[in-house]
Order: sequence, then structure tokens, then C-alpha cells
Amino acid sequence: MENRIERLCIESGVKMTGQRRIIARVLSEATDHPNVEELYRRAIAIDPRISIATVYRTVRLLEEKGILERRDFGEGRARYDPTDRGHHHHLIDVDTGKVIEFEDEEHEAVVKRIAERLGFTLVSQRLELFGRRVKAEAAREDQPRAEPPRAAARRPARPIPLARARRAPPPRGAGER
Repeated sequence: MENRIERLCIESGVKMTGQRRIIARVLSEATDHPNVEELYRRAIAIDPRISIATVYRTVRLLEEKGILERRDFGEGRARYDPTDRGHHHHLIDVDTGKVIEFEDEEHEAVVKRIAERLGFTLVSQRLELFGRRVKAEAAREDQPRAEPPRAAARRPARPIPLARARRAPPPRGAGER
């Protein structure tokens, strides 16, 4: 049975070997944004003869064909997102690494207006937000709410201070004498 990634590969003219079919299947079934090592572990569970080099080559080919998009969620390794999931953005919890996909029409409209104001037609965009979940909010989400608080509903969203969300640790030996 042909999966959605395999179908995109065939439509793009990619020759589908048995091992590529397995990698395409793993990508189609993924509900997360796997890195190459995760893809490899899932693929060898189906066919132990698949090498990690084959996974790397296949991922690179699918990226070149526009079937996969490389994502950097600040972990030091690339993760992959099939392009057939539609346009969306990501919010990454810096404490847990959890990636939340979201769409926002307001954001889309603002970005389009900015591009037009600067004399551009938007070709593509990518938004990856890094944040820390507020503990009080997390606790409240676990309890049902009849109606959102009125003050919060009227207040416009505040920008997220991204610079504070991801501070690099001080270099070794900094401040030591």
C-alpha cells in the first residue's frame, strides 16, 4: 500500500527502492519531527538491513525534492517535517523539548502586510518560537474552564521575549580566577 510520502516521491520522480519505501513509510507514520537517528531506529525495526548511510542519503534526497523540510529546534541536530502537512509554525518547550504545531491567521496577515509594506511578495516563511511553560497556566489547563477570563480576552497578545528564553551557558572558566 502506497503511503503519502511514497506518493510524493513517485510524483517527484524519485526511484523507490525497498529501503526508501520503508523510510517513506516511517516518515508518513511519524507524528513528531524525527531526526535521522530516530528515523534509522524506526526503520531498522522494520528491516534491520537498512544502514544509517541510506537514511541520511534518503533524507537529503527528499529534502532536495521538497518533500521534507529541515528544522532546527535548538538541539544541535536537524529534525524533519514533511511538507505535505500544510503551512504551520512551531512552539518549542525549552524545558521538555516538546514541539507544538500551530497555525495563526492573525500572524499570517501581519507577516503579509510587513512584506507588502517593504515591497515584497512573500514566497515562504518559517516561525519557530522557543518558550517556557508558565507553571500556573499549566495547572489551570488541567482543570476545565467554562469561559476564558474577560480581561485576558480583551488584552492583545504580548510579544514573547525570545532572547530570554534561550540563554547560552557562560563559557567554561568565565569569572574563575
